[in-house]
Amino acid sequence: MCNLYSLRTGPAALRRAFGIADDRTGNLPPLPAIFPDQMAPVVRNGAAGRELAMLRWGLPGPKAFGEQPITNVRNVASPHWRPWLGPAHRCLVPATAFSEYADTKPRKTPVWFALEEDRPLFAFAGICRPWTGVRGTKRENPDRVEAEHMLFAFLTTEANGVVGPVHPKAMPVLLTSPEEWATWLEAPTAEALRLQRPLSDSAMREVARGPRSDGPESESDGT
Repeated sequence: MCNLYSLRTGPAALRRAFGIADDRTGNLPPLPAIFPDQMAPVVRNGAAGRELAMLRWGLPGPKAFGEQPITNVRNVASPHWRPWLGPAHRCLVPATAFSEYADTKPRKTPVWFALEEDRPLFAFAGICRPWTGVRGTKRENPDRVEAEHMLFAFLTTEANGVVGPVHPKAMPVLLTSPEEWATWLEAPTAEALRLQRPLSDSAMREVARGPRSDGPESESDGT
């Protein structure tokens, strides 16, 4: 399960890459470590075209299980997720690397994956929705109260040969081209869900081990 990723690409480059018509993120800094329940930028369809907005990572799970936040979605046939798979609720989650944890002792080791060493931009296939309840980190708001939140998660699929040795169960769905981005945002659901497949081994690589953030200082640890 991917519960840590990074975004090094700046806002101007994000606007160019995704054809953003409305940027609602403000002065977006580099994000070398994005964890669950934090705010992060997503691309979604807006009234004036594609918009870049800050949403919180983690969609509510089924009410029967207390609506606990879920960061990764794999079973798109589930009745809980099906209502949110149409174009109105799909989004792209920009990223430059993601981490899975190797099962090492005495503690697990973060292993970072990217398309290349220089961290080209890609996107996770995301879904988003509004939800009313109590969310947010204690650092952001020590006296958290109930409010309406815009939340997101992203799809996973079976692991490829690069991620599998570290995390054999799953990997995020990575979209790497403008054509795939458009399909995910705009196509009918059945067509869009064909993108739920592992990226080919030749299209990505392991780039670092050890650090819990993917800042430039971690590049010397690449393999």
